[in-house]
Amino acid sequence: MSEPPLTYRGAGVDIDEGARLVELIGPAAKATARPGAEAALGGFAAAFDLKAAGFVDPILLATTDGVGTKLKIAIESGRHETIGVDLVAMCVNDLLAQGGEPLLFLDYYATGKLDADAAAVVVKGIAEGCRLAGCALAGGETAEMPGLYREGDYDLAGFAIGAAERGTLLPRRDAMRAGDVLIGLSSSGPHSNGYSLVRKVVERSGLAWDAPAPFAPGQTLAGALLAPTRIYVKSVLPLIRAGLIKGLAHITGGGLTENTPRALPKTLAPAFDWDAWARPAVFEWLADVGGTPEDDLRRTYNLGVGLVAVVAAADVPRVLGGLIEAGEDAVVIGEARAA
Repeated sequence: MSEPPLTYRGAGVDIDEGARLVELIGPAAKATARPGAEAALGGFAAAFDLKAAGFVDPILLATTDGVGTKLKIAIESGRHETIGVDLVAMCVNDLLAQGGEPLLFLDYYATGKLDADAAAVVVKGIAEGCRLAGCALAGGETAEMPGLYREGDYDLAGFAIGAAERGTLLPRRDAMRAGDVLIGLSSSGPHSNGYSLVRKVVERSGLAWDAPAPFAPGQTLAGALLAPTRIYVKSVLPLIRAGLIKGLAHITGGGLTENTPRALPKTLAPAFDWDAWARPAVFEWLADVGGTPEDDLRRTYNLGVGLVAVVAAADVPRVLGGLIEAGEDAVVIGEARAA
């Protein structure tokens, strides 16, 4: 007797489920349309009209990132609503650090067996991140790869395209001087960095993901640790365009001590006043349970500061005022000194 015919569906890939996902996420993507992009899914490539977006002589910028092992908490706890915001934030905040306005975003979602309803929850979070950043969710790739991922597992990657007018890119290292001020913008928690250590701390604590968070009354541990990364674009971009920002450091892997020097010339080094802001309770809990040394904390976590701006001392009142008016919690956290 002959063997049954082999089909793509029989091999574990369901094209119909992929098509259903596109239908489910279409309205969310369309809601991110902006001047220059329609945010319509289904084509082979995304187009953007830079002139329609108001650019005259633009430089294009591109970033890519993921959300690290924070994704593992979302998978294990079954909470997928905000992990897409993290994905967008990690990319667009990097664009912002170079002085760029985010224009387009594309996502890559990979899994072993596609569940369109579950994937749609993730992608709707991506669309929300795009809305917060003012960029269009212009497309992406859904990869169903049976045998490569365990049941329920998935992975995410994001790609952002932005632009800045020629001559306005950051950092403006030639304009930086000793005595320039470092302004810190508050984070929502660990953002999307240090989660390999975070998960080890949780393991040591013995707490389940649905247990009450010791540092966040009224929240579960998973809910508190999945607080989405803040997106700083709409509050900071006007200050960049007003010429008030000399440099920006997005505080990601490597913490404050490793990322802030990336926004400075080699002749300058950051001098932090570590008592200038109150660390969110989550970091105190992570430090206490993990027994992590202070130097390691500073090189791993953002410790409550998600973005650092380098500003001339004379411009500090205007910058702080603009940030606070835009809804940011911002304080002076140090200065640039001769290296």
